[in-house]
Amino acid sequence: MRRTLIWIGVLVIGAVLGLFGIEWLDKSMEYVALVYTRLFQLLAVPTIVLAVITTFATFGSNGSGKIFGRTITYTLLTTVAAAAVGAILYVLIAPGNLPASVISDNSQFSALNSQLSYSDHVVSIIPNNIIRPFLEGNVLSLLLLSFAVGIGLSKLPDSENKAVVVKGLLGLQDLLFLLIRGLIWTLPLGIVAFSAQLSAQISAGVIADSIGKYVLVVLGGNVIQFFVVLPLFLLVRGLNPIHVLSRMTPAVLMALFTKSSAATLPVTMESAENRLGVRKEVSRFVLPICTTINMNGCAAFILVTSLFVMQNGGTPLTLGTILLWILISVVSAVGNAGVPMGCFFLTLSLMSGIGAPVAILGVILPIYTVIDMVETAENVWSDSCVTSMVNHDVAVQENN
Repeated sequence: MRRTLIWIGVLVIGAVLGLFGIEWLDKSMEYVALVYTRLFQLLAVPTIVLAVITTFATFGSNGSGKIFGRTITYTLLTTVAAAAVGAILYVLIAPGNLPASVISDNSQFSALNSQLSYSDHVVSIIPNNIIRPFLEGNVLSLLLLSFAVGIGLSKLPDSENKAVVVKGLLGLQDLLFLLIRGLIWTLPLGIVAFSAQLSAQISAGVIADSIGKYVLVVLGGNVIQFFVVLPLFLLVRGLNPIHVLSRMTPAVLMALFTKSSAATLPVTMESAENRLGVRKEVSRFVLPICTTINMNGCAAFILVTSLFVMQNGGTPLTLGTILLWILISVVSAVGNAGVPMGCFFLTLSLMSGIGAPVAILGVILPIYTVIDMVETAENVWSDSCVTSMVNHDVAVQENN
């Protein structure tokens, strides 16, 4: 509780500093924020790889099967719910079409990444070089490699060589978590910088050019999913949403400012294990998977933005069309690349593929920073909920 209060306090201080509009101060805060983002990105890749490998190697692929199944089930349920909430809000609020002049002013944007192919993205997941996924931070490729190595270790007969490899990996993981705890100890400075950076952007008018009802649908859907839908999932499983959120607040706040679930993973894992009390074998297996495929906010953004773009292109939004795009948004979000603005460019690819007027995405781009922040915070909160529910199910099963 004390740490959470400190984080909230420095959050307010940073927001106030950003409102002053002092150029040297803003640049200093941007520099500090960049340093912290890079440090967490540095730790994120080995965290994912070591967590998955050691979980499989230590507990075996058979024991992890049920945990994996529950993780996928809860992920799909929460992601479908997020897309459905976005669809309902879109129908109720009914954003109007943009003026033709606004779209034409962004016509040059339509050429941006028009060559993007979703099938190319799927192929890129399959690594052809063991080093490249580490250099590029390709989370899906790293997961495939980690699964292969972890399952391979679990299938190896017990021997001195296997014990040495597993102990070495576990030792590296202990060292990694020591570094993570040290970085988290200094994080209040980073939060001041992140908060000041955002405050300065807002006061400078970066997000002033909004699209009204569209933004209301996107952000309103995220808020409902965050404060209503996900807590209902926890309540159904007999968990206290307030307790879970209070323990996972550091991770949610970190996600809000880094706009990266992967970069936030070290904080998410530390909070789940040391604050929420999730078992290590659960958190270190479930969270890396959730960080990659559990994209509630992304599913809602893809759906709402696709409907908005298609509507402006003259496509009638029938019930069948909306249901089809709920399915497409869920599948796309689950397979989304873990890169900055991944949801934005994936939506651009989908709209380019059906010939929709993607120039509209140029109008959305100036406000995407704030949307991305809220989406990422929701994604990490959903990761936390899925992990809590899986941990609860494992405990219940063992007691029975």
